[in-house]
Amino acid sequence: MTNRPMTEILRRQVPLTLGPEVPVREASRAMAERGVGAVLVTDAAGRLLGIFTGRDAVRVLGRGLDPARTTLEAVMTRAPHSVTPDCTAIEALRLMRDGGFRHVPVLRDGVVAGVVSRGDFRGLELDRLDEETGLWERIA
Repeated sequence: MTNRPMTEILRRQVPLTLGPEVPVREASRAMAERGVGAVLVTDAAGRLLGIFTGRDAVRVLGRGLDPARTTLEAVMTRAPHSVTPDCTAIEALRLMRDGGFRHVPVLRDGVVAGVVSRGDFRGLELDRLDEETGLWERIA
């Protein structure tokens, strides 16, 4: 089913959230322990401030920044694109494809409810996205 709502995916996850003052090293360690590719950076009320991904960690190292002293706030992507729980799987996949990113925070009333990545979606959903992409490429 390609119109699967985010609520179905979110039922089985607890997103990794950390505050903006957390050092990159600690965030990277938490990501490795949890086996996830992103940290949602939130305030005390659970509102999304930004996102920090494995790609960001590579940029920290590439710039020669000290991961023990560099905070998430300094290197996170601020105000990332997000979806709501009533968004469908294909809508989230389109957003990721069009934006060139792998993770999309899910917000319920402005508060983090979860995060989805391309790996959370099933074959039919990915097949539909590939079909759409191929159609647009043929038209262009």
